[in-house]
Amino acid sequence: MHATLHPAHTPLRLEALNALPETDFVALLGEVFEHSPWVAQRAFAARPFADLAALHAVMVGVVDRASAAEKLALLRAHPELAGKAAQRGELTSASTQEQSRAGLNALSPEEMQQITALNAAYLQRHGFPFIVCVGQHTKASIFAVFAQRVAHSPETELPEALRQVAAIALLRLNALIHA
Repeated sequence: MHATLHPAHTPLRLEALNALPETDFVALLGEVFEHSPWVAQRAFAARPFADLAALHAVMVGVVDRASAAEKLALLRAHPELAGKAAQRGELTSASTQEQSRAGLNALSPEEMQQITALNAAYLQRHGFPFIVCVGQHTKASIFAVFAQRVAHSPETELPEALRQVAAIALLRLNALIHA
């Protein structure tokens, strides 16, 4: 089984997910947390999951218990919004879909200039890319929250970025698993 986060993927039933061997479980859920299959690997031992909320809670708990270095690596694994990776077509299929739905693949030259400046300022201030659950936003609200959060202190922004990662993961799990 080599399922990935792709729109053509038919959601797997939770019972089937609970029955998967570890390699297939990690192959299916490894990209729920961007380029961080270790989250799915560590969550595997908590099977069976009663429902999707329980699976999400276990995966978020794995991240919560991770070392500071692992959390930072998880955040750094995320692409910049409408950044170079997006422009080169190098995003994961999930990130491509998420950014496209929010209109980040069709920015005006002025918007591209603005988001490029915000990406650079945020990365310089916080040491990881700006992360927002674009599935919960419009293009306009993404720009608004980006402008607010770039000024946050690192102590405020790190937990906020991790909350956004958890929200992204929930949307991805909902696309993959049918309860």
